[in-house]
Amino acid sequence: MTADGYCEQCGHKALSGRDHLEIDLGSLAGVTDRGRHHHRNEDAMALATTATPAGPVALAVVCDGVSTSRRPDEASLAAAETALRVLAAEVRTGSSAAAALTSAAAAAQKTVGDMAAGSEDAPATTIVCACVATEAVTVCWVGDSRAYWLPADGREPRLLTRDDSLGEDLVEAGALTETEAVESPHGHVLTRWLGADAERAEPHTTSFEPPGPGVLLLCSDGLWNYQTSATGLAELLPPATFENLASAAAGLVEFALDCGGEDNITAVLASFPPR
Repeated sequence: MTADGYCEQCGHKALSGRDHLEIDLGSLAGVTDRGRHHHRNEDAMALATTATPAGPVALAVVCDGVSTSRRPDEASLAAAETALRVLAAEVRTGSSAAAALTSAAAAAQKTVGDMAAGSEDAPATTIVCACVATEAVTVCWVGDSRAYWLPADGREPRLLTRDDSLGEDLVEAGALTETEAVESPHGHVLTRWLGADAERAEPHTTSFEPPGPGVLLLCSDGLWNYQTSATGLAELLPPATFENLASAAAGLVEFALDCGGEDNITAVLASFPPR
């Protein structure tokens, strides 16, 4: 291996610790993978479980670095780690889930924004983060990383987030179908992101009380590009999903890889109610 990490025989760059990472916390698990065509993983995830007076809580963050920006892999990792740290601290001190998530997204925005100091090109990333408590699921996001509710009782799965993208705007205006938007070169043009050059980085939040057990899926577009519908994603989950969330998350990533793996892929699953 050369000093800059390339093989002198085949010319390929050595794998990094972020090329494929799996985290299993029992009631919360995630897998992130570089994919088949990117030379590095610009996705990042951060997961934690904690106890509160109201019961156990699962906390998760998924970030997707904007490839057209400088150091997207560093931006996504810094945002994910910062957001989780702030989120966990606020939840433990009794803040509401929505307030804690908003603070976490704001802290991530400041961290990524500060990375642009002295630079001509501002790093940027998307973010989707969640707090899964015993009575409700609360989600916060900026960009086009998504959150899906996938129930275990046969009820209707649902997409919880709305992409901050030109493609989503065109779909809402009736100019494109969702399938056309995914395939369109405008489909993934972001209208909101985290970074020093973001004109609008205010996060969205949503909260709901699931009527029964299920799983929350947080993912980057490396997964949902191949299956946009909540129903389709629910059908990819094996019957034993709740007994082994890590295996189910790995299966979702494997599905994206089998479909081509054009982008980095991240899938995080959290059970409701949290254990």
